[in-house]
Parts: sequence; C-alpha cells; structure tokens
Amino acid sequence: MDAPIKFVQIIDFETERIDEMRELAHETEQRLAGRDGGPTRRIVLKDRGQPNRYIVVIEFASYEDAMRNSDDPETTKFAEQMAALCTAPPSFTDCDVQETADFA
Repeated sequence: MDAPIKFVQIIDFETERIDEMRELAHETEQRLAGRDGGPTRRIVLKDRGQPNRYIVVIEFASYEDAMRNSDDPETTKFAEQMAALCTAPPSFTDCDVQETADFA
C-alpha cells in the first residue's frame, strides 16, 4: 500500500511538442532520482476535448518538500525548458490533499 499523499502540484499546459516534453521530464527525473524530499509520483493526463492540453499531477509527501523542490535550481531549469515547449504559459496549482480512496 502506498504512503498517503499529503500535497500535490498540478501543472496545466498546452503543447504541440509532447514527445520533447516527455523526454525532458524523463531526463530530469533521472538526474533527480533518489533525492530526499522530491516528488513521489507523477501522473500525466491528456484532455480528450482539447488535443494539445495536458495536466500533470505531481505528488509530494508534504507541502514543505514541494516548496524545497520548487526552490531547487534544477526545478527552475526544468520549468524554463518546459515553458519553452508550451504554446501558452503553463498554470500551476498547489493543493493540500484532503482525502484519498483506492477502489480495487
């Protein structure tokens, strides 16, 4: 059973270059693998109604971990590179998790 999720960041963006975006995300994940306080999971969603719109949910153990991650120069570099691949500026939403349920 997974540890409970405490905090998530949601990134909503549009791109016509999703393959390059995926490659950038995988390269960044490899560089940051094993780092304490980093993201615990990433979920990528594609909007069926808007073909170039994506939503990424990034899970963290805590708000504090997420803020440390946001302040990291590697994260800043990734965000700048990601924005360059977008057709419009991405939006970011920070959420405290109130409840989770697994339906199995």
